[in-house]
Amino acid sequence: MKSSAAPEATAAKVKFTKYEIFIIGVIAFIQFTVVLDFMVLSPLSAVLLEELKIGPDQFSLVVSAYAFSAGASGLLAAGFADKFDRKKLLMFFYTGFVIGTVLCALADSYEHLLMARIVTGIFGGVIGSISFAIITDLFKLEVRGRVMGVVQMAFAASQVLGLPIGLYLANHLGWHAPFWMIVGVSIVAGVIMMLFMRPVDEHLKLPSEGNAFRHLLETLTRWDYMKGFAATIFLATGGYMLMPFGAAYSTENLGIDLKDLPLLYLITGVFTIFVGPLAGRLADRYGKYRVFVAGCVIAMVMIVWYTNLGQTHLWVLILINVILFVGLTARMIAASSLMTAMPDPADRGAYMGINSSLQQIAGGVASFVAGQIVVQRQSDCYLENYPELGVVVLCSFVATILLFANVNTMVMRKIAERNEANQPA
Repeated sequence: MKSSAAPEATAAKVKFTKYEIFIIGVIAFIQFTVVLDFMVLSPLSAVLLEELKIGPDQFSLVVSAYAFSAGASGLLAAGFADKFDRKKLLMFFYTGFVIGTVLCALADSYEHLLMARIVTGIFGGVIGSISFAIITDLFKLEVRGRVMGVVQMAFAASQVLGLPIGLYLANHLGWHAPFWMIVGVSIVAGVIMMLFMRPVDEHLKLPSEGNAFRHLLETLTRWDYMKGFAATIFLATGGYMLMPFGAAYSTENLGIDLKDLPLLYLITGVFTIFVGPLAGRLADRYGKYRVFVAGCVIAMVMIVWYTNLGQTHLWVLILINVILFVGLTARMIAASSLMTAMPDPADRGAYMGINSSLQQIAGGVASFVAGQIVVQRQSDCYLENYPELGVVVLCSFVATILLFANVNTMVMRKIAERNEANQPA
């Protein structure tokens, strides 16, 4: 940890240029639309279970379908990720994402929604890895925590702005309305990116493996990279297991009125907006792994409490949710920042693509497993086995802490080696 203290401590002195601020804003806005598209399903769970006449296992499959298709397309695209201008790649996949969201808005049955989520996942799941590759190309490691902190505000912004508005639209105009809202916002983001973002092609000047599939295979099978991939798999498990049934658990088990859910997500999101940049600064200043562990511990304590609740007052649930998401946000920002230092410059696109794909696939498996653990009683729609789900999530958190300890050691060694060779981290 000592070897990284000096460069990380200097992060506060760095000032971003106007274009760098613009890039951070554009990527954050794009991430907002993609995250909102994924997260909007969770609060809609209480509506969709009734409207489409489906059970928790079928709903978890809708969530998993996005993750599985995103993971598959990410793996296929990873070999080509370092062969093209990253802006062009981002534009291509973002256009497909908008088309997939339109299909979700037009879906009129469970089967159609399932197919639409697969299409959306094929394109949307790759956007995060391209965005992180752009961040890694344009920003030094010493300030990536700050950048990630702002970009990860997309999660909070989707709660503060997107989810309450989406729930309001769903309650008054039907469950299709939130998807139309996402389409409109995404078109604005796409036009801004197309007009004002510069090409991101410096990586094309670096020597690399000419064959895309060989490049993919070599990146996938490098021993040090494989350790990072393993950590990512467990990182995704916890969040994906808890997320799909959050709204249904709140209304059916905890006794929260469906009309109060927008307030729950709004207040949680407001706090998370402030925590994101702060967590990024702390990660740059005190060490990314330390902040990661702190976030995990906070989240684990709240998961034990949350998954064992009975009938709960709204404001108690809001308090629990706020602290839980503070921990999850700090955990994710620190982990994402740490992971950007793993690949060599010539492998960044491929590594980020594979990493994102494995995260999506692991999340899909986790969501599917959660659907098998949680059972809904037919008599009163109560969700059973939530405490058992909490135990599984806790185990994944412990495994993640141990795996990221190894990742942190490797990253510190890589940074030292690159500093000696005067290469960017």
